[in-house]
Amino acid sequence: MDAPEAIDDTRAWRAVADWHHAAFTGLVLATIVRCGTPVAAELVERVFACQREVRFLDGLRKLGLGGLPHAVAAAQYHYLSNDVGGVAVQFMPESDRKAWVRYVPPRWIWAGTALCAVPDEITVAMLRGWHARNGESLGNPRLGFVCTKTTTAGDAALEGYYLEHDRPLSPHERLRFARDEDGPEFDPAKAPVLGSVSWPRERLEKARRSYAMEYLRTALPIAAEVLGADRMSDVVRRAMRQVGMQHHRDAAAALGVPAHGDAAAFARFLEAMARGQGDTVSVRQAGDAVRVVQSGPRLLDGAGAARGAARDAWAGLWEGALAAHDRGLALHVEEAGSADAPALAWAISPRVRGAG
Repeated sequence: MDAPEAIDDTRAWRAVADWHHAAFTGLVLATIVRCGTPVAAELVERVFACQREVRFLDGLRKLGLGGLPHAVAAAQYHYLSNDVGGVAVQFMPESDRKAWVRYVPPRWIWAGTALCAVPDEITVAMLRGWHARNGESLGNPRLGFVCTKTTTAGDAALEGYYLEHDRPLSPHERLRFARDEDGPEFDPAKAPVLGSVSWPRERLEKARRSYAMEYLRTALPIAAEVLGADRMSDVVRRAMRQVGMQHHRDAAAALGVPAHGDAAAFARFLEAMARGQGDTVSVRQAGDAVRVVQSGPRLLDGAGAARGAARDAWAGLWEGALAAHDRGLALHVEEAGSADAPALAWAISPRVRGAG
């Protein structure tokens, strides 16, 4: 195939971020609807607990927050790390032992009207997985989180404060609710800022791409454990397919590639998205069919024994995109690398008449 015109990195990173953000939201919504709120809450709590275990302490170090009082450090972490991800959060310190955070609308994680379908129990699960256990990560059993408002209950923000108590807290005391309390007004002058040298524009754009991808990367193997193989296919892969169908046109437009056309045109879309994810790609055409080999992918890093289930569910995204691109084409994916250098091969070809 002729070498295509290069796609601007920033456009690709933004398209990938929006794509995987939508996929994570769709995964949670589908689990709520098809498996029930308790199962979805378990999934969300485990996702956020995993994120905290992997990201929190390392993030404190990278953001230069390690020497701060624990309540202030935890609140500043959520303010700065979410700002890196493009999420609107406010930080309001009261003292060394009490600091507020406020996630203001529009809520990033439940974009658009998705917020209307998310029960308040899902927000509680998120807080239990992360905010309530920041003290555990810091080795400070006195640190807990008090939630005062939630957008999933119709409040004007998700709001609360980290509080260092005078005594160690039992696990059930690390998260409590005080919905009659109101946080202070946000004063930008008191908020920390990222250093312009260490966080230039390009680094921020890549970080926002990775921020969105990380949610889905974490969620897919956990969903495989929580839901099991049968429901992974029925619930998650179907949800991914629906997200791909709904968002393909916008993603293609963001990349500046055709939203409709032949197998080669879809290969261009798949290649551009893979490069935007940080993977290397090769493309080869043979007649009406095209083979795209993608290193990794990074999205499946760390999936371990759940790689097959995570891969098959994630493939639903691209199947949905292809259905919107041209329903006369079929997509097949298989492993194409080795244990040391994993890769996926995507085959795009005319659909056999009568095939599913």
